[in-house]
Amino acid sequence: MSGQPMPCSPPEIGSLFLFEKLDPEQLARLCGEGRVELFPPGPVYAEGDPATCFYVMIEGTVVLSRRVGTDDVEVNRTSQRGVYAGAMQAYLGDRVRQAYNNSMRVTEPTRFFVLPADSFAAIMHEWFPMATHLLEGLFFGSKNIQAAIGQRERLLALGSLSAGLTHELNNPAAAAVRATATLRERVAKMRRKLAIIAEGPFSREVLARLMELQERTAERVAKAPALSPLEATDREDALADWLDDQGVEHGWQLAPTFVQAGLDVDWLEQVAAAVGEEILPNAAGWLNYTVETELLMNEIEDSTTRISHLVDAAKQYSQLDRAPFRVVDVHELLDSTLLMLSGKIGPRIEVVKEYDRTLPEVPAYPAELNQVWTNLIDNAVSAINSAGGQGTLTVRTALDHERVLVEFRDTGPGIAPEIRGRIFDPFFTTKPVGEGTGLGLDISWRIVVNKHHGTLQVDSVPGDTRLQVLLPLTTETPEETA
Repeated sequence: MSGQPMPCSPPEIGSLFLFEKLDPEQLARLCGEGRVELFPPGPVYAEGDPATCFYVMIEGTVVLSRRVGTDDVEVNRTSQRGVYAGAMQAYLGDRVRQAYNNSMRVTEPTRFFVLPADSFAAIMHEWFPMATHLLEGLFFGSKNIQAAIGQRERLLALGSLSAGLTHELNNPAAAAVRATATLRERVAKMRRKLAIIAEGPFSREVLARLMELQERTAERVAKAPALSPLEATDREDALADWLDDQGVEHGWQLAPTFVQAGLDVDWLEQVAAAVGEEILPNAAGWLNYTVETELLMNEIEDSTTRISHLVDAAKQYSQLDRAPFRVVDVHELLDSTLLMLSGKIGPRIEVVKEYDRTLPEVPAYPAELNQVWTNLIDNAVSAINSAGGQGTLTVRTALDHERVLVEFRDTGPGIAPEIRGRIFDPFFTTKPVGEGTGLGLDISWRIVVNKHHGTLQVDSVPGDTRLQVLLPLTTETPEETA
């Protein structure tokens, strides 16, 4: 909006700290190309509008604000003479988008010296060529550095995740390979034992009972109860003694396998009654191979299921074959990220999930929220490691009015009050040189606030640091925003 025109006095303009070193000829040019305007209380310009003027306050009170989601957040309020705002990057020309990066309003009648952006750019290049080059280098250099380091941070995170995923996949894959090799050996021994039994002087009825016992034994393996170490030891001793009493050789070797399968003395007595004393030793060996094959197949199933879950988690984390913007369950995203980072979290950090499963789904960019979870979990793990490497990471979800709360709480040393206001600044980091880029929280803040119209905040005391993400339950789709 335009204010009321007023006379421009070169001496008054020269009294402002921005122009106090200019000579009378330069001040006269400013008054010739610029103007003084009196603005009533209200808005002066709005964030995002074309930046057409450079404003320097002569007297009054100004308030600057930034748009965060659907809210205007006040960032500065001052009555200091000479403060300036507006088209401060006009000297960069068309190399950057010339738009106001904040909104300005006045709370009382306020006078400004107003300089058109074109005149401001020409004067900067003519009067301060060296300063202009330095400012251009600083502006574009900072942008390039931030882009390069941001890309580097993403690559480092990807490398860390890839290494963790490879480690997680290697364990179940190696277990499946070992179990398969052992299973092949046991099946071969089972075939030989079956041949021995078939060649013996056993009736068809006895063999039929043996086959029936084999099936029932296999069923018991699937329903084997979980025993404490002491209970398992007592049962192994009892089984070994019973097998020895029945003349079964190497009973102490068979007993642990039978106990693992949930077999006890009562069960073996049923076997002895069904097949007779003369066939019991061979029957015990045959049932041992049956139990071992069932246990090995269970191990293979568990290992391959674990691999399948890891692949699903990797797919969920990377959001392959998914629309970039959709309605999501934040718990699915959190679980996939925690699984991907389990190798980095390690066994000494306890992960506690306090999920409110009644939460509704939220509209979001899933892949980018996963990046936020990754950065916040990584920071929490680093904080715990800096305090000795042992602690608790609590991930909590809850409904906060019309928003979904996702909170990451760690038991690390906390964030000092003097730096708490800077943790979301680009390149600010408390990690040693070479270990942090200072962009993780900055990227997270931009994803949550700028892209999801949410809030990212921190609350910290020693032993209890909480980073909280608040996401709105309703938001405009990208198409509506466009």
